[in-house]
Amino acid sequence: MNEPQATARPVEIRLIKAEKRLEVDFDDGARFSYPAELLRVESPSAEVQGHGPNQKTIVAGRRHVGIMEVEAVGHYAVRIKFDDLHDTGLYSWDYLRHLGQNQDAIWRDYLSALEQKGLRRDP
Repeated sequence: MNEPQATARPVEIRLIKAEKRLEVDFDDGARFSYPAELLRVESPSAEVQGHGPNQKTIVAGRRHVGIMEVEAVGHYAVRIKFDDLHDTGLYSWDYLRHLGQNQDAIWRDYLSALEQKGLRRDP
């Protein structure tokens, strides 16, 4: 897995509610577009990630999840409020960068984990 870049900071964050998507432009020119479903199932919250190694929860049934609000937290992160009312976990700039750079692999791993557990993306 690639290590996130610690130096890049967002210069623009756009919530596109109709497309259920968040777009982030970083100051080094990198641009990423994140589906709400990916952000929700990869939430950095303890509820999803657990409190230690190998404790991650596979979140199913979020194919249609949307983002209601994005709130800045200091100068280092955002909190995302989803329409399933999940709003814990802070998406640091490094974490957003990591998700953007590794989106394809993370998505493949998520789909594989769903299949292994007999879970579905649909509610």
